[in-house]
Amino acid sequence: MTVSGKTAIVTGSNSGIGLGVARELARAGANVVLNSFTDREEDHALAADVAKEFGVEARYIQADMSKGVECRALITKAGGCDILVNNAGIQHVAPIDEFPVDKWDAIIAINMNSVFHTTAAALPEMRVRGWGRVINIASAHGLTASPYKAAYVAAKHGVVGMSKTVALETAEEPITCNAICPGYVLTPLVEAQIPDTMEKYGMEREEVIKKVMLERQPSREFATVEQLGGTVVFLASDAAAQITGTTISVDGGWTAL
Repeated sequence: MTVSGKTAIVTGSNSGIGLGVARELARAGANVVLNSFTDREEDHALAADVAKEFGVEARYIQADMSKGVECRALITKAGGCDILVNNAGIQHVAPIDEFPVDKWDAIIAINMNSVFHTTAAALPEMRVRGWGRVINIASAHGLTASPYKAAYVAAKHGVVGMSKTVALETAEEPITCNAICPGYVLTPLVEAQIPDTMEKYGMEREEVIKKVMLERQPSREFATVEQLGGTVVFLASDAAAQITGTTISVDGGWTAL
């Protein structure tokens, strides 16, 4: 599968899932735009490294995904968009009656509202180009729920619903829109949580991973950023031209329960 020559914008992509997705798109021949809210030398160096490794064009564009104006400006500054991967997201855990209002607002803005703004800005360009892919990184929590994650669950359910709406609005065009729903993915952020969890439960690494962190993931294995990236590449390929308005779970069986 190849997306050679296409331009892909991946939000929230200077680490973790987003970076993994950007790298797999670049491996498949796409020119990529990396993004986050910071604007550091290392962010731009990261894009330069991707360009050098895979022989594609790669740029880093700073934009705060909590602000609609900046979401839309990201698409404009990229100078074109064939593949839009909405990945940016944050999390906070608390009972709903104690959930901080500022955390609720931030999670809804970054995890859901940004998808609306970037998609609304990208679709006209995709129509001009006569081709497009909108791929939203939702979550297993876009299909099911967990306690203490009200904002995240609400936002990810919203992303799944929005994906279906965009798919219906573009159904007669060569544009598709789908949501990928990962379970637990081994990212640097998750890796950093393992030692503290081991200490809390008094368990060894593998035991805490399988019995605590992956309790709801029947495979008892993390998904990888490369697997998420490969799924994105597939959805962006011609093989997936008739896949639209649906979800693809990469969750080790979580949502089969």
